[in-house]
Amino acid sequence: MRKARYFISALLIVSMPASLLSCSKKDEQPKYSKELDTSVREEIHKNAAESDLLTGDKLENGEIKWLSDWDINPDSTGKNVPTDLAVFQERYGGTVKYYKCTYENRYEKLAEYINSDEGIDFFYGGNLDAFPNGAIKKIFAPVDDYIDFDSPLWEDVKELNDSFVWNGKHYMSGVQATGDKVGVIYNKKTVAEAGLEDPADLYAKGEWDWDAFEDMLEQYVDPSKQRYGIDGWWFEFGLMNTIGLPPVSIENGRLVSNIGDPAMERVQNWMYGLSQKGYVAIGSEDLGWEARPAYIGEGKTLFYPAGLYEFYKEKSQWSTTFGNDAFFVPMPKDPKADEYYIPTGFEAYMFVTGGSNPEGVAKYLDCKRFTHIDKDTKSLADKQFTEDYGWSQEMLDMKNSMQELAEENPVIDISKGISDDCGELLDDSLRKAARGTPWNETYEAIYATVDKYLEKINADSGSADVG
Repeated sequence: MRKARYFISALLIVSMPASLLSCSKKDEQPKYSKELDTSVREEIHKNAAESDLLTGDKLENGEIKWLSDWDINPDSTGKNVPTDLAVFQERYGGTVKYYKCTYENRYEKLAEYINSDEGIDFFYGGNLDAFPNGAIKKIFAPVDDYIDFDSPLWEDVKELNDSFVWNGKHYMSGVQATGDKVGVIYNKKTVAEAGLEDPADLYAKGEWDWDAFEDMLEQYVDPSKQRYGIDGWWFEFGLMNTIGLPPVSIENGRLVSNIGDPAMERVQNWMYGLSQKGYVAIGSEDLGWEARPAYIGEGKTLFYPAGLYEFYKEKSQWSTTFGNDAFFVPMPKDPKADEYYIPTGFEAYMFVTGGSNPEGVAKYLDCKRFTHIDKDTKSLADKQFTEDYGWSQEMLDMKNSMQELAEENPVIDISKGISDDCGELLDDSLRKAARGTPWNETYEAIYATVDKYLEKINADSGSADVG
């Protein structure tokens, strides 16, 4: 098994938004008729039935209740039935009942449903704001009675899940580390017309690093000609994560600040330099604080770092924004890092306290793991990207390459979720260098405060096992 470096804080505090937006079963997403081809369903059924990885009979109660701001079922993005859901349907007779809410009011609605005994079964943990406070407050329940992390299905992600242990119990069911959290979106036509080398070609040659990234910006940016550099809300932390060390990590069961590490100083000083040279578009005099992703499609902006979810929709939707020649690559490599680190996501799910069907959720998550590790079934899942989203094979290959980077050297950054106060301080302060404030000024202003926040959380954790 590959040696993984997991920098996941097990003392992440849940943020309970005060949004008053309403959400109820009446607000559930409309049903969409898009359906898998019969031949695809037959192949999924065959793979799931013949594999020894999936065990047990069909569920007596196959319905599991999902509360989220996004639907697992087909929706208006043009998504078909996801392959893992099809496996769940075919192997266990399962269905997912969707309870719609907004991102902002999801915890408020979850609390309401728990209090009403609705029996919501599971909740997304990949935003990394659900643990451990949700476990401490008994919003979420341990998963150990339902998921065997030592089994062939889960053993590859056991080490990752062991990073999310509270009082000896697993509360996060992490399906996989993901490489699609933040990538550099650009337009191949824009790059070619500017006489620049394609970032994908640089990546293939092992030359896509901070230096190449900055060199392209230097050659391209010219606001007088409406040619802008870096746009979007994701680039600061996306670049920061390439050093392989998040702002806060856990060592021997205690939170430790890394903001004084030389690598953090180095990346912050580099981002300050990008700002001083006029390469940062967002917040500039010309563009203000409104992100303009459509400028990628219009050939006005060079780089738009964002999650690849921007392409998880019908081609007519993503090409309208980014253009028919849109593409993406990983964040550029830190040339002084020991490995190629990229921002790493965590596809994880929480079992809700009082859920009506935890056994069903466990089987659904087994199906997700099966889809990742069964070669034939994974190929069907990959096929959805080309058929449903209009991806080229080149796009799929790049996504898979980013996934490999994430699995080899995961950098899962939860700095915005340590606690409300600490998270807000870090989120704001760690962006300032890219907005024109020298790093030494920011560091002197926050390091003692961050240490005090971490000391308090460490003290309050007592002797709890935090993984």
